[in-house]
Amino acid sequence: MYNLKDMTLEEMEEFFVNIGESRYRAKQIYKWIYDKKITDFDEMTDISKNLRSKLKEIAYISQLKIEARRVSEIDDTVKYLFLLEDNNIIEGVAIKYRFGNTACVSTQVGCNMRCSFCASAIGGKVRDLKASEMVDQVIAIDGDYGKISNIVLMGSGEPFDNYDEVMKFIKIVNNPHGLGIGGRHITISTCGIVPKIYQFADEKLQVNLSISLHAPNDELRTQLMPINKAYPLEELMKACKYYVEKTRRRITFEYSLIEGVNDKKEHAYQLVDLVKGMLCHVNLIPINYVKEIGFKKANNEKVMMFKKIVDDAGISCTVRRELGSDIEAACGQLRRKYLKER
Repeated sequence: MYNLKDMTLEEMEEFFVNIGESRYRAKQIYKWIYDKKITDFDEMTDISKNLRSKLKEIAYISQLKIEARRVSEIDDTVKYLFLLEDNNIIEGVAIKYRFGNTACVSTQVGCNMRCSFCASAIGGKVRDLKASEMVDQVIAIDGDYGKISNIVLMGSGEPFDNYDEVMKFIKIVNNPHGLGIGGRHITISTCGIVPKIYQFADEKLQVNLSISLHAPNDELRTQLMPINKAYPLEELMKACKYYVEKTRRRITFEYSLIEGVNDKKEHAYQLVDLVKGMLCHVNLIPINYVKEIGFKKANNEKVMMFKKIVDDAGISCTVRRELGSDIEAACGQLRRKYLKER
């Protein structure tokens, strides 16, 4: 059975041609799926009964079940657990900003990158998500939380470790006949798979790129993020500069501040030396506490000291406001708790 949500518009056009139908049927079906959010062929009233019968025999339209929903009492953040067709569990988050609602999407079940501060890494990767499973997260959050205008691929998993399905997802949600979310409203975060950064730069998309940096030198970054063994900072920065030169787009460096680990004054100056002169933005993140890991967020005094050093160097810098700290909103936290209980 073909899942129609796994198809880009071009792939669906080919699908209809291959089953002896007109190419324009794809746009009709896209409208039903993504505009009207219909998953039952019998409700598609401008499609002939014969075609509806044919589609029911060979295809289906997936949807995710919301297995659990946690609402923050501190802010408007909502954490979701979604049940997949194979009974795996993934997470999604809805976040309210002044510029609109954002869906934070997972790209894998678990993660193989083994970052020492991330709950998603505990237990490793189970499997990659299909494009449809990413699309369904956005649709489910949109239906429950309210109109989604922004997407960040910052949930569980490493997007560039599932590159082809992530690119297909972007084409589907970006298509005006799909969800119609503009590329500038979509952000991909990677821990630094260098070959894929080059490939992504060459895609000529308007999608934003964010780098999970979290340390300003190789020794510390390798301790926190094993990916640094394969792609050390010199290679990563070279790829980032290529991305900026190729796309003329600003790159964001995510830096989670961990008490006593990467929050010292010397680390701030090293970070400045690393990124100065690049078209970039630094986003400082007070890390969420994960019981199994034990890292604690840097205190506010350290955060403000760090920010001032980066600001004084003329580098754009913000501190991400804490969201969903009372609902285990950090990647992998709620899923891990759920799996233990199950």
